This record gives sequence, structure tokens and C-alpha cells, in this order.
Amino acid sequence: MLIDFFYTLRSAKLPVSVKEYLTLLEALQADVVGPNSDDAFGLDDFYYLSRTALVKDEKHYDKFDRAFAAYFKGVEMLADFTKEVPLDWLRKTLEREFTAEEKAKIEKMGWDELMETLKKRFEEQKERHEGGSKWIGTGGTSPFGHGGYNPQGVRIGGAGKNKSAVKVWEQRAYKDYDDSQELGTRNIKMALRKLRKFAREGHEDELDLDETISKTAANAGYLDIKMRPERHNNVKVLLLMDVGGTMDEHIQRVEELFSAVKTEFKHLEFYYFHNCVYDFMWKNNRRRYSEKFPTWDIIRKYNKDYKLVFVGDATMSPYEILQPGGSVEYNNEEAGAEWLQRLTHAFPKFAWINPEPQGVWQYRQSIAVIQQLVSNRMFPLTLRGLEDAMRLLSK
Repeated sequence: MLIDFFYTLRSAKLPVSVKEYLTLLEALQADVVGPNSDDAFGLDDFYYLSRTALVKDEKHYDKFDRAFAAYFKGVEMLADFTKEVPLDWLRKTLEREFTAEEKAKIEKMGWDELMETLKKRFEEQKERHEGGSKWIGTGGTSPFGHGGYNPQGVRIGGAGKNKSAVKVWEQRAYKDYDDSQELGTRNIKMALRKLRKFAREGHEDELDLDETISKTAANAGYLDIKMRPERHNNVKVLLLMDVGGTMDEHIQRVEELFSAVKTEFKHLEFYYFHNCVYDFMWKNNRRRYSEKFPTWDIIRKYNKDYKLVFVGDATMSPYEILQPGGSVEYNNEEAGAEWLQRLTHAFPKFAWINPEPQGVWQYRQSIAVIQQLVSNRMFPLTLRGLEDAMRLLSK
């Protein structure tokens, strides 16, 4: 069975060797992992064991995850659900479709009311509920749980469905964008080249042919070799990328953009955020809680000659932008709008690249809010959009 698994990883262009494969087999023979409590093979334990044995560089984790999922298709990873909500409350056994009339009757709660009501539900609820409108559960119209419908609620467990959650209870794991993603087209790189400013800096390691000929002729034929620094694009780019949640729909296109940016710009710094920028960002999604980079430090570290580029779909609850504590993941002390204004003030040359189709922008309230905060410098992730953004940044 594992021979095919090994070849699946190789076909995904992972640098997996036979020696590492044999190490995995030795670990299995030594019963490093075994059956779980249900006397079935512990797939999650095998995932971590095989990743440890076969993957030697964290930059390949995303490729490994995709290859692993492709091989063991139909098997979901164990959710990272760390809070004390009983899992049985969140087990969905029905799929209910709501009519437009039913949806229209559901009232939204304000932010404070929503948070206070959730607190009460935790204190009062004693058992599982399904299909209801009040308790934490599934399949109903309650603002707490998953699998049903509510125009504005707290998603607890389960996958997102309507993109209307203003907060998500569980801690979510995101994957770094793969900067080695092979581009299907050179057009993105060509669009980015409109933001170029060449200069000759550094060591003189390139032959200056014209100057060599001129100096040699002036020296009556005695060879006088002249060198010069190689030409480099000296534009500096600070790239801030939204990751996870609704951005999962745009992974391939963002990875292509990321690959092109890393190729075209020598002076590139990048960080990740989720939905909106707050008081910290991160460089590695697997260590985003242990290796935080305060946004104030980022603002102070880079000069204002850096071109600031946001990449994100700007699709979220408006609370996440305008409300302290509005983040879906933690209680941020200051609203995301405050941090966006600080960043755009610190880096006057900025633009927002949005992978969401431009035709739906008018239907997303949060996109309109972000557009206003970035002075309408939002461009679609299309070749025309990239060209327009690069022209703006080059002025």
C-alpha cells in the first residue's frame, strides 16, 4: 500500500528519497503509531509520522498535505477543536435548505448582544440541539453552531457555508502559500514588470564592454578591462497576504502571483494576516501563534520607499474591520481599520489586489469598507488589474 503512497509524493514533486521511505517503514514496524481506540488505523498519527519521516523542510508541508489528501481521499483531517463545547452538540445529521422567506424572517443581533448571548448559552445549555433557533447546535437558524443559516453568527465546529460568520470559535490552521508553484503563464510576470526601476549597485562583477573598448583604444591598444555592477530591479516591495477562510478558494491564483513576485523583485518582504490586518502578522502559518511580528515593528522596520501591496478578498464581517474585538479569532484591542490607516500612512505607495471577481464587489459590504480605507486603490487579480496597480505604484 505504501509503495503507491511513496510514488504519489514523488509525483507531487516532493524530494522524497528511498532512504526516508525505509525510515518510515522501520517506524511502522516498531509500532511508533498503531490502532486508535476504535481498533482502526490511526490516520492522524500516521500523517504526522509520515510527514516527520519524509519531509525535511517546512516549505514542502503544503505540497505534502495536498498529496496526502489526494492519496487518502475521502478521509478528513482531525479538526483542531480545542474548546470545551461537547462535540456531540456539533454532529450534523441533517441538511436543511431555507427558503428566501425563511431567511428574511431571521433577525441579526448586534455585536454586543451576540457576544453576551453566546456567553449565556454556554452557561445554560446542557444537551445537544439540532434544527433550532436558540441553542448551540446544527442545522437550524441559531447564530451559534454550524450547518444551518443565520445572517450573522458565531460558527462553532464544521465548515463555513454562507460566509456570514462574524467570529469562528475553533483555532484554525492555515498553510503558507507555495512560492515554488509553477506558473501556467508568463503574463503575470510581464504585468509585474511594469513596476521596475533598474540600477547598478553592489560589486563590479559584469564586463562593461563599451567602456573596455573605449579605454583600450585610448591606451593605444593596451587592454584595459572595465567592470561594472550588474543591473538589478531595486524596487522594494512589502507584500501582506490574507490567508485561510474564504481565501482558500483563491489559493492557486495567489500562489502564482506569489511565485511571480518572488522572481521579479529582489527586495521583497512578506507577511500573512487573516481577513484584516490587526496588531500582529506572521511569516509561517504553522507557527503563527508562537512567532508573531507586531505590526508596529513592521511599520518601523521598513522605510517609506517600500511599495505596500495587500492581497486579499476583503470578504468578512464589517465588524472585523470596524469593531474592537471584531476579529474572528481573538479579541483585538483596536479595530482593523486603525491598522490599515497606519500602514497606508507609513507607506504612501500602496495598492490592494483582490482575487474575488470584480462583479461581486458591489454585493460585499466589507469590500466597500476596505475600498474606502485604501482610497479606492483596489484592483482585481487579473492581468489588466495587475498592470493598473503596477502603474499606480510606479508613479
